[in-house]
Amino acid sequence: MRLFNTLTRQVEPLIPEAVQNGERPFGMYSCGPTVQGPAHFGHARAALIPDVIRRVLEHRGIPVLHLRNITDVDDKIIAVGQEEGIDPAQVAEHFSRIFHRELKRLNTLEPHIEPRATGHLIQMIDMIRTLIDKGHAYAVDGDVFFRVRTKADYGKLSGRNVDDMVAGARIAPDERKEDPADFALWKSAKPGEPAWQSPWGLGRPGWHIECSAMATHYLGRGLDLHTGGNDLIFPHHENEIAQAEAATGHEPFSRHWLHNGMLNIDGEKMSKSLGNFITLAEALDQYSGPVLRLYYLQHHYRSPVNFAGERLGETIQAWNRVQTFVRNARGVVLEGVEPDPALMKAADDAFDDDLNTPQVVSVMFDAVREGNKALANEDVSLVATYLATVDGLAFQLGLDLSAGQDRVDDDTHLADLVEGLLAMRAAAKAEKNFGLADQIRNLLDGANIHIEDRRDGTSWKAR
Repeated sequence: MRLFNTLTRQVEPLIPEAVQNGERPFGMYSCGPTVQGPAHFGHARAALIPDVIRRVLEHRGIPVLHLRNITDVDDKIIAVGQEEGIDPAQVAEHFSRIFHRELKRLNTLEPHIEPRATGHLIQMIDMIRTLIDKGHAYAVDGDVFFRVRTKADYGKLSGRNVDDMVAGARIAPDERKEDPADFALWKSAKPGEPAWQSPWGLGRPGWHIECSAMATHYLGRGLDLHTGGNDLIFPHHENEIAQAEAATGHEPFSRHWLHNGMLNIDGEKMSKSLGNFITLAEALDQYSGPVLRLYYLQHHYRSPVNFAGERLGETIQAWNRVQTFVRNARGVVLEGVEPDPALMKAADDAFDDDLNTPQVVSVMFDAVREGNKALANEDVSLVATYLATVDGLAFQLGLDLSAGQDRVDDDTHLADLVEGLLAMRAAAKAEKNFGLADQIRNLLDGANIHIEDRRDGTSWKAR
C-alpha cells in the first residue's frame, strides 16, 4: 500500500520492512477527540479513514496495533464544566460515552488501546523533565515552555518558517516566554481548575504533550502511521514531532503522516457560529451508519467533503441496491465461494493507490451489477461469486451488510413506488402536461419525499 505522506509530501510505501518480515505489528496512532461536547459529523471522517486502513491490512494478514487517544483535560472541557456547574471530569466522561456510542453505529473497530490524557500524567511529566534536562524546555513560575528554536527543523511537517509564524502570528503574548513561538508543555494551576502535582508545582499538561508521551510510551520506535484531520497539522502535530524527537533523540517520530480533508455543509465550513453545525448523532438518526460511511468513502480522504442533502439521497438509493442484491443472493446461494479475482485485484490496486476508496466503492457496485445480471439469468454459481466479492469489499470498507436488513423490503417497495411516480412525471413533462407533473411533485412532497431535477435525471430522498 502506498499513501501520501504529509511529512515528505510524496506518495510512499506504507509498510516498513520490519512489519513485512513479521518482526512487529504495524503501529498506528490516531488523534481522538477533545471531549467537551457531542461528536459532530466531521469527527466521523477522522475515525473512518484509519479504520479502513486497519481493515485492509488485517484482511491481508498484517497485524495492526491501533491507538486512539481521548483528550479528557483541556481548556474547553474546563469551560463547559464551569458553565454547567459540574466537575470537568464528568463532562469528559459523558461526551466520551457519546463518542463511543456513535462510532459503534458507524461500525468502526475499537482501537486496541485508547489512552486518556489524565491516565498518563507520569509519562508526560517524565518527557517534560527530559526536555528540560536536554535544554529544549524551561520552567517559569510553575509553567513549562518548549524552546522551539532548539529544534532546527521545526516546521517540517507544515512547511512553515518560525520567523514567519512569529511575524504574522496569532500568538498570545506572554512576557515569561523566551520566544513568542515557544509553547506550553505544563500549565500552572488556576483557581477552580483540575490540577495535579508535578516537579513545577500544581498544574496540568498542555495539549500537545499528551500525544507525544502516549504514542512514545506504547509504540516507541514502532510508530508507522499517525493520522488526523488536516486542521491538526499545525500546531498540534508539528509540536508533537518537536517534543517527541527532542526528548527521545529518535527521528522520525512517525514514519508516515496521513491527514484527511475537512467537512463542509452546503459549501461552507461547518461551524456553530454559522448555524450549520450537525452532530454525528443527528446525522446517524437521519441517514444511518452505512449510508454515512458509504457517503464519506465515495470521496477521496484528502479531498474536502461537502455534506449536501441531495447527494445523501443518492447514497441512500445506492445502499438500498447493495442490500437488495445481498438479500436476494443469499436466498439462493451457499457460502464458501471465492470472490471474483479480477474485481478483487482492481479493489486491491485502488486501496494501494493512496487509499482510493471511491474506486473501491465503484468496484463493489460493479459486483452488484454483475450479480443482479446473474440473478436474472439464474446463474447460481456466478451469483455466489459476486456475493462473495461484495462481502469481501464491504468488510474492508467497514460497511455492515446486515444493518437494516429488516427494513429492506419496506425500502424497496418505497423505492419502486417513487420511481414509478417519477417515471409518470417525466412522461407528463415530455407531453407538456405540466399540471400533472406538478401534482405528482406535490403528492411526493406531501409524503415527505423530496425530489430534485438535475441534468442527469431526477433524484429523491425520504425526509
